[in-house]
Amino acid sequence: MSFPQFAFNNIRRNGRAYIAFFLSSVFMVMIFFAYAMFIYHPYVKEMPIGKTTAAGMQVASVIVYVFAFFFVMYSISAFLKSRNKEFGILTMLGAEPGQIRRLVILENMLIGTLSIVAGIAGGMLLSKLFLMLTTRFIGMDDLPFYFPIKAILITVGAFLLLFFCISLFTLMFIGNKRALELLTGTSKPKKEPKASWFFSLLGLGLLTAGFISLNSNLNGITILIAAVTGISGTYFFYSQLSVLAIRLLKRNRKRVWHGTRLLWISEMSYKIKDNARMLFMVTVVIAIASMSAVVILSLDQQNRQVFMDNPFPIRYNVYSASEEPNMAPVNEVLDAAGLQYQNAYLEYFWTSTEDSGISVMSLSDFNQFNVIQNKPTYTLASHTSIFVDSRNVEKPLRQERFRAYAKGDQLTLAMNSGPVTLDIKYTENEPEFNGLLYTSALVIVSDEEFKALAGQLDKDSIYGKYLYHIPSWGESVPDRQSSEVMVSDRLEGMDEIIRNNSNDKSFSGFFTTRYAEFEEFRQTTALFTFLGIFIGLIFSISSASFLYFRLHTDLEADGKMVHSLSKMGLSFQEMKRSSTIQIAVLFFFPILISIVETLVVVKPFLTEFGITNYTIPVLTVFGAFLIAQTFYFFVIRSRYISSLRKMMV
Repeated sequence: MSFPQFAFNNIRRNGRAYIAFFLSSVFMVMIFFAYAMFIYHPYVKEMPIGKTTAAGMQVASVIVYVFAFFFVMYSISAFLKSRNKEFGILTMLGAEPGQIRRLVILENMLIGTLSIVAGIAGGMLLSKLFLMLTTRFIGMDDLPFYFPIKAILITVGAFLLLFFCISLFTLMFIGNKRALELLTGTSKPKKEPKASWFFSLLGLGLLTAGFISLNSNLNGITILIAAVTGISGTYFFYSQLSVLAIRLLKRNRKRVWHGTRLLWISEMSYKIKDNARMLFMVTVVIAIASMSAVVILSLDQQNRQVFMDNPFPIRYNVYSASEEPNMAPVNEVLDAAGLQYQNAYLEYFWTSTEDSGISVMSLSDFNQFNVIQNKPTYTLASHTSIFVDSRNVEKPLRQERFRAYAKGDQLTLAMNSGPVTLDIKYTENEPEFNGLLYTSALVIVSDEEFKALAGQLDKDSIYGKYLYHIPSWGESVPDRQSSEVMVSDRLEGMDEIIRNNSNDKSFSGFFTTRYAEFEEFRQTTALFTFLGIFIGLIFSISSASFLYFRLHTDLEADGKMVHSLSKMGLSFQEMKRSSTIQIAVLFFFPILISIVETLVVVKPFLTEFGITNYTIPVLTVFGAFLIAQTFYFFVIRSRYISSLRKMMV
């Protein structure tokens, strides 16, 4: 039997241990190849958001590759430690350390090559489906199939390099141990897990520091502090704090010394200590994936809410409003589509009071706005005004100073000709101006007063908003065949037509439609959601593989213990109950910790974006992770308990 045949037979005989690692590697290669195939598609750069999508795919490819490096390195090191006895026997039979190293490199390269071939083959089979899903999900035109030679070469080269480098790197796990040391390495009795009070309190302090940083003024420094302290604290939580908690729990004999509790609680202290790094990695991976997904889904939810809350689906924003824009071309498009509409033109300028910045608008424009909104209109005498509080409580604009004037107060405007004092006759709350004029307060004056005040300013200081309200379009997000979508598409490029229809050649303005704004943001979040789905799948499958590796590594020692306990009277049902609890803790405890960490992190981040309702995104993300993890739990639990049952008397 040749040396390569010997390496291949080793892989085949250890197929049960290698299968999870192999499938996870195949899946990572397939996703990396699919991203590369999209990036180098000849038609991508010609599409409207093709370059942005390709850039996102490149970032995702790097994430997949970096994660694959750590995943493969950890997996191979776990396998090598579990094979100490095998290496000891080979050493006793005359194998030299160099031959064992060569065997390890050859085995890893064989698995890597098979993973690359299977991953690319799977990617080629699903390539048309992947391209179709990508374009449909993001909202791009369909891409034709092509033979991705460049993507294949990059994928093969990248992963061959990865497996070879890791094979060299993991040789240090073998070292130059003697045969006896290798033979007894996995069968030595374990020492009782110990935890340091100092490191336990340090871990608690680091987690507390991360929490405080996130709930202070968010900036680059506080975010970096929160990331470093949070990740470090999570490691100490598993390696020290959780072990210490179990030791303190074991002191309560009344609760612990009951049925199988003594068995599984005692075993959990060993398993958590032994698997601290693995549990830490799984928690961090799931937490990062969850945080990203929750933020993206929350932003998408907010985008939909902004669309539904927008009563003016067409707006024309005017700079230097020396005259009202000629909107005849827009009206013609709406008339041709058979749409009933209301419109209003608002002129305003910014100034300040003794307390804060404020916008000023004429009464007639304000009444036009109210008519569209089905709100009452007003009349004003000279030197009287209406104070409008336009702060949005849910999505506030940053405002250093603000004063809410009351009816009967006096308000003084700082104008070029000197201060102008106005009596507040009415007060109103209208959050819509917060998004329209980007102001927290607005004062309404009579038309004559507005004309006089505006006359003191140059034309570059006067701004305008032309608003269209179209009742038939409603508040729901339209489909691609709706009149709103078709009209919005026709209005693209209308800016130039309106400028050409203006008598003032220095006139400037730009169009915004609520559907165009919604679709642009939706495509961006859809891209990240699509990339996140596949990266999340990799993280989920890999976390289950991590757990499978550790359970398989401990199977021999656990089997000996179960065999001895079964001689003392341990029944199969008791063994099954104890093992189920231990596996459940290893599978679901990281999920629980990642849920807590995600909620702690995303709340201040989303608050910065003005998002307070993120219940649905949180439930969606963690529901998906829990469903996937539950599926892996039942599959692996069944195989693990079946193996232990064979070792019982």
